[in-house]
Amino acid sequence: MAVQVGFSHPKSSGTQFPPSTATLSGLFAAHYTETPEQLRDLQLAGAFWAWSENLQNFYVPTPFNYVVTEGAIVDRIVRKQDQWHSETTVSKVDGNPSIAIQDWSNPTTAHQSPWEYLLHLHPRLRQDERRVAVDEEQGSLFLENAIQMHPEVCLVYLSNTAIAEGRYRFGGEGHLASVKCLEIASETLDLLRQPVGSSFALITPAVWGSNRLSYRHPLSQQNKDETVWNIEALLTERPTPFRYRFGNRKDEHDLDIHQPHQPKLLSRGRYAVPAGSVYVLSHDLPAWQDWDLDWSPKEGVSLKRWGCGLSLPLSIV
Repeated sequence: MAVQVGFSHPKSSGTQFPPSTATLSGLFAAHYTETPEQLRDLQLAGAFWAWSENLQNFYVPTPFNYVVTEGAIVDRIVRKQDQWHSETTVSKVDGNPSIAIQDWSNPTTAHQSPWEYLLHLHPRLRQDERRVAVDEEQGSLFLENAIQMHPEVCLVYLSNTAIAEGRYRFGGEGHLASVKCLEIASETLDLLRQPVGSSFALITPAVWGSNRLSYRHPLSQQNKDETVWNIEALLTERPTPFRYRFGNRKDEHDLDIHQPHQPKLLSRGRYAVPAGSVYVLSHDLPAWQDWDLDWSPKEGVSLKRWGCGLSLPLSIV
């Protein structure tokens, strides 16, 4: 199931865009409040993006073994005799490009994300009514970080659970998103079901390790010093921050009636192996959805619910 999310206006971003799958998970949780059993086996992945006229051919992060310059894949770093090899001589490499999922096995071009970061003036409202506040010290306007998306582009998330189409609050300050569910194309579904084998690339960030420590690979839940993968090579970049907010764990009867909107708990700060990282193992692995749940840390739920470490097979020879 592919969930298309299209924003109706620039999205307040702070420092993170697109919204994480934890945000989308909250949207599902709010929708299935009366039927919580629908959330038991929920798994999401993303965020990706696509052109609205061709939603099935969405774009995913480019594996780090591809060398991209000016939108063209000019070289591929391969593994020979236990060493990484590349013949590229380009001096400028594109950062954070994406490739079409239908071109995964043999991509030739890559694209930059179709949005840009902007600053715009936002009115400062009164606390008790929706009127612009006049403050001689602070003024009545402030600068806000925002994202401007291409009008023919939408965000795409993968989900194993359908959600009713419509407009949902997606983030703070009353911003709305138009949500639409589509069945995944059979070709893409076949790719997602393929065993990743002994060499694969992440298309979403991966959080592994214990609840306190982050690693570049899964750990045994019985012996935290024991790895479950025999890694021969890893091509990656610096880790990315990973954090989310989760529902308040207090019982509803313990909430302060004078503070009905209790703040949500902030998770422990973690670091994730970035999407695009390439792994080479000495053994084969099945498809991502068949990976052991114990490989992913749990904090409230297993982080596999949010698509951590979603991988696709990749030839690096």
